[in-house]
Amino acid sequence: FAEACKSIEDYQRFLQACPVPILANLTEFGQTPYFTVEQLREIGIGLIIYPLSAFRAMSQAALAVYRTIRNEGTQQAVVDRMQTRAELYEVLGYMDYERKLDALFGGKDGAA
Repeated sequence: FAEACKSIEDYQRFLQACPVPILANLTEFGQTPYFTVEQLREIGIGLIIYPLSAFRAMSQAALAVYRTIRNEGTQQAVVDRMQTRAELYEVLGYMDYERKLDALFGGKDGAA
């Protein structure tokens, strides 16, 4: 993949030199500017990854939650910023998994 490209022209030179699908590694706080998906798609980048974007955001959120708990003795003030159980189950496809287990093993009572 093309590392630390500082301009669209850098990516274009890389694409010309290497006639294979090119990956753009768009991590924050590096040398590469925050190009849009469209900008990179237009020049022929084959895959774009954001390897730490969600982790960095989650880490900041975790710090805020734990600071609140430390300072207030409870998480109550930040619960409205948290993912609910229903939202988590939706993201994970948990109920689909439950249905598959029930189909395989006979339901919640364990009867086959």
